Amino acid sequence: MDLDDFDYHLPREMIAQQPSEVRSASRLMVLNGRGIIHESFENLPDHLSEGDLLVLNDSRVVHARLSGVKETGGRVELLLLETAGREVRCLIRGRRIRPGTRLQIGDAACEVAGREGMFFTVAFDRDVKRVMAEYGQVPLPHYIRERLEDPERYQTVYARKEGSVAAPTAGLHFTEELLRRLRERGVGIAYVTLHIGPSTFLPVREARPETMLPEPFSIGRESAEAINEAADGGRLIPVGTSTVKALESAAGDDGRVKAGEGESRLFIAPGYRFRLPYRGMVTNFHLPRSTLLMLVSALFGRERILQAYSEAIARGYRFYSFGDAMLVMRQ
Repeated sequence: MDLDDFDYHLPREMIAQQPSEVRSASRLMVLNGRGIIHESFENLPDHLSEGDLLVLNDSRVVHARLSGVKETGGRVELLLLETAGREVRCLIRGRRIRPGTRLQIGDAACEVAGREGMFFTVAFDRDVKRVMAEYGQVPLPHYIRERLEDPERYQTVYARKEGSVAAPTAGLHFTEELLRRLRERGVGIAYVTLHIGPSTFLPVREARPETMLPEPFSIGRESAEAINEAADGGRLIPVGTSTVKALESAAGDDGRVKAGEGESRLFIAPGYRFRLPYRGMVTNFHLPRSTLLMLVSALFGRERILQAYSEAIARGYRFYSFGDAMLVMRQ
């Protein structure tokens, strides 16, 4: 697999720095068997049918970003990968960080206890939940450089279960009103949970099945039944790459999704054999050379997706987490 096959040039000004004023007012590119349609996301119900099933990830982003200083005064930033206990793993952005380095985060003190590759173990002087409650911030992606006035805009309206370090961004476009309209049209809605971990930030050269960190997922009995029913005779349409990972991780070789909990380490790229018969997908426009772009390409074809990205750039769509969305249907 050549990483250059998943590369494209995006002008910096097309990276959305703020969410749209109204969630559902973002743009929607619809790819179906007849070509490309340019829409508003609020018109998503017009492109779905009675009996379709949308599957959404209801994970909630935790305030896992901590800003601090070293004893020398140098600034550091921590992204927590564990959110309970006094000794936790994290990513650290800063210079000359090594075991024994002491950090101060507000009035909380901690020390780097170990390192394994890019991951650090840090020992706090109190439970990290207390530190997060007082000093934690929503961990926005590095390409968002503007301050977010309302942190709830980096949460979906249906986020319920805390655990992610990044938002399931394809769901950011939904409003309670839009969900109501979808139900009125006869579109089913099922929820799964997958807590998005730091693997979503890994460079592709390091994203292999054996290096992907586990992401906890859970699927309830009612959701599993609805998903299996849609897979049998309806149209199964996941919202976001994290939802696909949860479904594929929970599905057996027989193509049936089992209710329960587990951990996903999936790295999905072209050549992957999907266990479920997805008829479409709602997704954002992803970074070049990313595992997310590879997943969407595996499902719908690399050339088709990159041609759509070129069209989106030409028409001024907004990209990445706070950007616009696509509804991609199988041809």
